[in-house]
Amino acid sequence: MANYIYTVINKEGKQLKGNLEADTKELAELQLRNQELTIVGLSEASVMNQQISFNIGGKPKARDMSVFCRQFVSIVDAGVPVITALNMLGEQTENKMLREAILGCKLSIEKGTTLADAMMDYPKVFDRIFVTMVRAGEESGSLSKSFDRMGVQYEKQHQLNALVRKTSIYPTILILVTIGVVIVMLRVVVPQYKDMLSDLDAELPAITKFVMGLSEGLGDYWMILLGIVVLLIVGIRQMAKGESGAVALSKLQLKIPMLGKLVQKQNSASFTRTLATLLASGIPMIDALNIAGGTLKNLLFVQAVEHARDSVSMGSNLSLPLKESGQFPPLVYQMISIGEDTGNIDGMLDKVADYYDEEVKEATEQLMAMMEPAIIIVLAVVVGTIVLSVIMPMSSMYDALDNV
Repeated sequence: MANYIYTVINKEGKQLKGNLEADTKELAELQLRNQELTIVGLSEASVMNQQISFNIGGKPKARDMSVFCRQFVSIVDAGVPVITALNMLGEQTENKMLREAILGCKLSIEKGTTLADAMMDYPKVFDRIFVTMVRAGEESGSLSKSFDRMGVQYEKQHQLNALVRKTSIYPTILILVTIGVVIVMLRVVVPQYKDMLSDLDAELPAITKFVMGLSEGLGDYWMILLGIVVLLIVGIRQMAKGESGAVALSKLQLKIPMLGKLVQKQNSASFTRTLATLLASGIPMIDALNIAGGTLKNLLFVQAVEHARDSVSMGSNLSLPLKESGQFPPLVYQMISIGEDTGNIDGMLDKVADYYDEEVKEATEQLMAMMEPAIIIVLAVVVGTIVLSVIMPMSSMYDALDNV
């Protein structure tokens, strides 16, 4: 698909600008005309234009979606029609992509389309969970409740994202400082002493030779080193696209101390929260498992949910295959088992999700707290090694002069 930038005029005579994806320019034109928009300009976006568009009006964040959902609930519960509510929210929404999606949905509904079907035209804004929830809400007459539950889900996601950003600021600064100090010392400090130390009529210590070698390598082969790093990153990304590579990386994630437990808790929280939201809205278990599994980041957990879905479709309960997978903590399948016995699976899943949300917050804070002293120690060792490599031969030289 190509990305097209358009300028159009809507039925109210207002000029709108934005971008859309289509296989051809003709299909892009058709998509705009179907929304009863008058096309003023339409052209394929260049790489630069796409980047600018992303920076100015990128994909809405979880906070944007949470605010949208909660405002929609407040307006609709006050008796305002859905079309009017969408128009009000679209006009006041700051995020460009979200605003265009909301107003586009309003136009589609005016032509007789359901809200869920209208949302499907904007997959970058309204994901599969959201569309499924809205469809269930429209069919059951509880659209407001569906938006309310999605608002809660987006708010939980926003809180976790905010925590990760907050706790990672200091470690990130330390890492950048460490890299900067190492580069300055190897490229500026060490070369200043290199000629003087090389003139010493004595065998240089091994640590001095090692640091000088690093300094020369950084100066002569820095482009090669940068290329190796880039190739390594690209290689890992390509590896992650294949199933065998993704499985290997997923296993590695879970084996890393502390990080493995955090990944397990994150996937458990995401799975139980999404599944609870879908089941509470009346989505069938098989469909709910399909969607919930698609939200998980670790492939081993995705495979575990797919196996559970297949088992449930053949008549098994949910807790047993989750237990057999060995991926989810005991609390997950134990609470689900209780929910199956009491007929309140979605309620139990909500409780598990709340518990693991808190666990993820604590684990994230602990991981970041441990990273700070570790980075400081690494910085001290690196700087100390470089300083020592300079001091040791000079100290030996002074000792030799004293003995003359």
